[in-house]
Amino acid sequence: MSGLGNGRRVIGMRCRECGTEYPVQATHVCEMCFGPLDVVYDYDAIRKRISHRSIAAGPPSMWRYRDLLPLEDEVPVVTLGEGFTPLIHAERLGAELGLRNLYLKNDSMNPTNSFKDRVVSVAVSWARAHGFETIGCASTGNLANAVAAYSARAGLEAFVFIPSDLEPGKVVSTSVFEPNLIAVRGNYDQVNRLCSQLVETYPWAFCNINVRPFYAEGSKTLDFETAEQLGWRLPDEIVIPIASGCQFVKHRRAVGEMVDLGLVEAGSRLPALTGAQALGCAPVYNAWKEGTETVLPVKPNTIAKSIAIGSPSDGSYVIRIARETGGVVEAVTEEEIIDSIRLLARTEGIFTETAGGVTIGVLAKLARAGRWKGDEVVVAYVTGHGLKTADAVAAAPSPGRRFEIEPTLKSFKESVNI
Repeated sequence: MSGLGNGRRVIGMRCRECGTEYPVQATHVCEMCFGPLDVVYDYDAIRKRISHRSIAAGPPSMWRYRDLLPLEDEVPVVTLGEGFTPLIHAERLGAELGLRNLYLKNDSMNPTNSFKDRVVSVAVSWARAHGFETIGCASTGNLANAVAAYSARAGLEAFVFIPSDLEPGKVVSTSVFEPNLIAVRGNYDQVNRLCSQLVETYPWAFCNINVRPFYAEGSKTLDFETAEQLGWRLPDEIVIPIASGCQFVKHRRAVGEMVDLGLVEAGSRLPALTGAQALGCAPVYNAWKEGTETVLPVKPNTIAKSIAIGSPSDGSYVIRIARETGGVVEAVTEEEIIDSIRLLARTEGIFTETAGGVTIGVLAKLARAGRWKGDEVVVAYVTGHGLKTADAVAAAPSPGRRFEIEPTLKSFKESVNI
């Protein structure tokens, strides 16, 4: 492949299906077979420069792993301080689920309160460095927040396309950055089809379309951080929410890179990668249950809108990776989503959005079904903050510990039984 020996980390792109190679460019689909394109790195060059020491000397953000991201050293990064979010030993939640080594990667602590800041920081940095002046995206909410914020930070025009029925909290937290906010009367898959047409019409960088191969690489930093925060050890299993499946694919790449580059102990077993979906939009789970890699589209009908993609582009790869690593794909009901949001808040003090409720719901479902013996190191990725979807919890019946009293000691004692 052209680029070898030129001192560059990124040496091209390659089709995941047929292996056709391409130079670095803003495209995401193979012209030969329509398979997805992935970034190709010169791992020999990376191996000579990356180490635990070089990483520790980097910034306290995801950019400490720049050697494994698709931006050369001279490219200025568009950053808001994303990444290096807390990895929490969830002792109280673990006690309820019989898991002594349960950890939560709390990515709701990112600048716009979701893991999308990781991928968008990479995408906007790459796009600006390659001459793009306008950033676009099709989004179910979190990506819209991040694209609007990072475009503002970079001084670029933003066009953000969302379903018109998106949660109000996500609309407000996107609008404040003053992008061009386009509400489309349709679901995410229809929004994405429109954006795919716009890519052919306007010279824009759409994060999750024509610059998707670079954008997606930012997901790997979740795994790099998790391993570093565990003392450069890989967990036994990671529970991951599934939307398009793109994030899931990159987690597999990340753990493989750490093994191959010696960042974790030689011979380390790859973690089981387990996927979580809401039953109201579960095309990957449906295929898993049927024992096939053919993922049939569904019409989304779930409160977990941030992962409600009825036709997931990487769904078949999720199934393949889950099987390869010893993971599973599971799904939960709407009631289980709400119950799990409250379970996480009550036990660990973390308020997650509905997508996080899906992840914790699947974690709980598998634990109660006896998937783990109890000593395994299990990590769940909590990818967004609960304030983004607060209406979902507010609308559901609550066990409630609220008391309304007069401003007197007598009223308090009469009303609160303690």
